[in-house]
Amino acid sequence: MTDFTGKKFGMISLGCDKNRVDSEKLLAEIAKRGGVITDDVSNAQVLVINTCAFLNASRKEAIETIIENAAYKEGNLEKLVVTGCLPQKFSSEIFENLTEADVILGTNDYGNFFDALEKSYGGERVDYVGKGGELPTDRLVTTPLHYAYLKIADGCDNRCTYCLIPKIRGRYQSVSEERLIGEAEKLGDIAELILVAQDVTRYGTDLYGKSALCGLLKKLTALPNIGSIRLLYCYPEAIDGELIAEIRDNQKIIKYLDIPLQHSEDGILKLMNRKGTRDSYLKLIGALRKTIPGIALRSTFIAGFPGESGRDFEGLCDFLKEAKLDNCGFFAYSREPGTAAYNLKGQISYSVKKSRVKQLYAVQREISRENLQRYTGKKIKVLCDGIDYDKNCFYGRAYFQAPDIDGKVYFNAPCAVQGKYYDIKIERCDSYDLYGSTEDYDQ
Repeated sequence: MTDFTGKKFGMISLGCDKNRVDSEKLLAEIAKRGGVITDDVSNAQVLVINTCAFLNASRKEAIETIIENAAYKEGNLEKLVVTGCLPQKFSSEIFENLTEADVILGTNDYGNFFDALEKSYGGERVDYVGKGGELPTDRLVTTPLHYAYLKIADGCDNRCTYCLIPKIRGRYQSVSEERLIGEAEKLGDIAELILVAQDVTRYGTDLYGKSALCGLLKKLTALPNIGSIRLLYCYPEAIDGELIAEIRDNQKIIKYLDIPLQHSEDGILKLMNRKGTRDSYLKLIGALRKTIPGIALRSTFIAGFPGESGRDFEGLCDFLKEAKLDNCGFFAYSREPGTAAYNLKGQISYSVKKSRVKQLYAVQREISRENLQRYTGKKIKVLCDGIDYDKNCFYGRAYFQAPDIDGKVYFNAPCAVQGKYYDIKIERCDSYDLYGSTEDYDQ
């Protein structure tokens, strides 16, 4: 039997923050078994690559990462383990063609990690996709210690025609409240806990017959170690009056919502199998702003979906100008085999899709700059995330900025501690970031 005590393990986690949480749980299990976690993958004896397969570009990145890191087998690397969405969806192809991988595991097989690895050290190539085996709630957090992600559900039941997630992750599966509370308590003192799922707003519908998100929020915010909670990936049609009131009244919930709308025009939304309309989206945005003054709203949109006419695209541009969202992400439609949209008529060329994404970003840049300019000359509360050595200053985030996907606040101060809040006087902005200093900073 292989002794893993002292063996060096490396981890490369690709894709979304839900993948990150899975990776963190596996890292904790590795540490329990006596493995040594190394940040330098060139020194790893066992390297785990947790993959994404959501888009063709994601799959390409994953495969390139696997092949590139397999070169370390000429040095210290003994075993290369490929986990996550790529083997979950394409297990036979991966096992047959990516012979660089010694072990492959799917999205729900991490509990069998060491069993599979043991067999690999016995001389086998191991395909454990579908074996199952849930990991405990312990995690080795890979974000800065003052914030962390909490994955409250996996899979999806929304069946958007462009999306592979139901075929990869399966049906919507909520994590029990008891397990989530236990996981959150074990994270220690967290300034910001970020709730993630493919659709956060559906939480509990499979377990309790109705959304239990508000109840979960009440219990999480009652924990003394949790400073605040941010909500990502809220399906627009499931944002109801109860949730809006909870966000408004619960002082620990950050007044910020990420609402992936994907498009604005009714015909395209119908082709996407999205339940909303342009009018319902604008009404929702209006209701949120009226009920929760100052709420920050973020969204994502797909450009170049099959059948998107020039008029549809102009309608989307006009929607952005009317909605004036704080932050947006834009993606060119990716034609994914196995999705309903793959066979739709009116497929659009890559060059047109790329051009439309570029135009959408140009529209949003002006909106974002206008939104940020209102903070110039004012003080805002900023959570310090660290030091930017290239800019020679500290950086952090205001309530309207989520990690990695939104902008930052760069600021000068005599001293600042990661994970602490500071009052920053904003001096200028660009279309993405804010710049300022503390009052006691001597310029």
